[in-house]
Amino acid sequence: MIQVIIADDHPALRRGLKGILAEESDMGIVAEAASGNELLDKLHKTACDVVLLDISMPGRGGLDVLSDLRRQYPRTPVLVLSVYPEEQFGSRVLKAGAAGYLNKQAASDQLINAVRKVCAGGKYVSPSLAEKIAGDLSTDTHLPPHETLSDREYQIFCMIASGKTVSEIARELCLSQKTISTHRSRILDKMQLRTNAQLTFYAIQNHLIESCPFPNGEAKTM
Repeated sequence: MIQVIIADDHPALRRGLKGILAEESDMGIVAEAASGNELLDKLHKTACDVVLLDISMPGRGGLDVLSDLRRQYPRTPVLVLSVYPEEQFGSRVLKAGAAGYLNKQAASDQLINAVRKVCAGGKYVSPSLAEKIAGDLSTDTHLPPHETLSDREYQIFCMIASGKTVSEIARELCLSQKTISTHRSRILDKMQLRTNAQLTFYAIQNHLIESCPFPNGEAKTM
């Protein structure tokens, strides 16, 4: 029996996932969580074989939670589910340690296949994401500037581009304003930009704001 924990802030989606997995004789839901902190608490108490993780729950960023999972539970595969495009965030999530990335609009049989594959120790990527990864490898010359940012830098870049101030970002991420300012300087340097307005323009021009899972801690629209 494949024991699964579901982490998603939408009760309706959790019910839907439970319904899909319940139809499989070799799968069972052992716990569910509505936030990253709740997920970590459940994992302290309940063993599982696979974690289904929404990348953009309220509170801590999904990549932060994924980092904690990889550090504390390195043998437990994490299958990331998201409404955001695989082409934009799949590679970043896999590099961060996820065993797979699946769009929430994927068919039920894709989800089942993905759970089985990551539980068996494999990696799950959709055909479109696999094609992008292959293309990136074959044209590994000049990455877009935002692809050179670390996960934390990318998170802060998205928050700046969405209009948040240094103090607001520091408060939401529980970091000092000095730390956020240091990250901002590194972001501007890596992207060869000079102002927040230029960061925002870059994000809009590259269609990053509307599809970014990290701009704030609010629940996203399904």
